[in-house]
Formats: sequence, structure tokens, C-alpha cells
Amino acid sequence: MHRPALRIVARIVLLGLVAMMAGCAGDVPESADAAAAGESATVPTDSTSDADDRPALLLDPTDPRWAVQAPDTYRARFDTNKGVFVIEVERALAPHGADRFYNLVRHGYYDGARFTRVLEGYIAQWGLHADPRVTAAWKDVTIPDDPVVRGNTRGTLGFAMRGPDDRQTQLYINLADNSRNDAEGFATFGLVVEGMTVVDSLYAGYGNDAGGGMRAGQQGPVEEGGNEYLSEHFPLLDYIITARIEGDTAR
Repeated sequence: MHRPALRIVARIVLLGLVAMMAGCAGDVPESADAAAAGESATVPTDSTSDADDRPALLLDPTDPRWAVQAPDTYRARFDTNKGVFVIEVERALAPHGADRFYNLVRHGYYDGARFTRVLEGYIAQWGLHADPRVTAAWKDVTIPDDPVVRGNTRGTLGFAMRGPDDRQTQLYINLADNSRNDAEGFATFGLVVEGMTVVDSLYAGYGNDAGGGMRAGQQGPVEEGGNEYLSEHFPLLDYIITARIEGDTAR
């Protein structure tokens, strides 16, 4: 082979090697520089976030994250299949209730929950978890009573209960003036400040059948079957998509 031809072949081989090196360089992960410098390639996460362990957290009511004191005032936003409503809470009205509600909302307890008891012109109630295992874990985790400071007027929020010191996770919103319930100890601590028309529109066709009978102990099928049971037997129930504390950055 003549020398000019050899030079051409050598140049082609050299160009090929350069191209291969450039292609390999493009496959290096973005974290390689940090690793080479002795830095961790793992992206740090917010230490207060419980997104990754939320399923375990929901099953453990003894976790200290459930005992965080709520702010003096805060708002909870409920995104539902019917639209959005917002509840403003004043902790001073019922501190035990306001704290429990704050922590249940901020950790996603009500996500996916059905409005199981909607009685037109009376109340809209919810609070049994979508997963029956979570409902079972919380069934006997009660909070002490709060005195009734603000009555059960239209749009107010309180915890449902069967008797003294029995409030757990189930809530209700008054759809009318139900001040007659004040004497029974139903302490309200929140008020719907946006989207009351959404609350009024929640499906009430099942009445007490889907999730009534808390005091009579007739919620067993819902507790045992969760959303799977409700979807099969009461498919028209409205539901919560997500519930969040407005401005909360800990999640």
C-alpha cells in the first residue's frame, strides 16, 4: 500500500477513536462529578417529609408526628369530585379537636375518603379511612372532649362521637343551624369559608344507609370493607381526592 493511502487509513482510524471517546463521555451520569469530588450523588430530601413512609405512618397512631400542635389559625383545603371547599380553623375554639384535625389532614388521612353520611338539611359526615386496616388502627384512638364554645351553626365543622371523650377521626359539617346539638357536647372548631355550595351538593340519596349508625355500632361493614365495600354497594357517594393544610411545607 502506498504511503498516501496509509496516511488516509490512519486518519480515518484516528477520527473513529475520537468519536468513540466523545460518545462514551456522553453516557456519564450527571452525578459523576459530585461522586468524583467525594460528594454524595443522592439528592437530599426534607427531613420533615413523610411522603415515603406515609402508609406505615397511617397505621401507627402512636407516632409523635400525629401529636404536633396546630397553629392558632389555619385553613384546610378539600379537593373533592364535586369541587373544592376550604375550612378555616380557630384552635382556641376546641384545642384537642383542632390539633387532631390538623394532623390527620396534613398526613393525608382523608385522601380518598367517602362522604358516607349526608343528610340533606342536616349534616355531611366522613372520616372512615379508605383502607380498613387504617380505620382499625385508629378506631379506639380518642381525644378528650372540648367545651362547646361556638355552636353548631350552618357551615361549622366538628368531630362526630358516640359519647364523652370519644372523638376519633369522623367529622361532620353542619348543613343548617343545628344548635340543638350544642347541649350534647358537639364542639365545633372550624367553618367553611369557601365552597359551601360544594358541601351542599354532596350526594344525599343514601341517607343513613351508607355510613350512619355510628352510635348504634352499625358501621361495621364500612369499617371492615373500606372503599371497596362502598364502591360496590354505594357507588354514588361523593369523595375526597386530597385534603391539605394550606401553606404547609412539611409534606
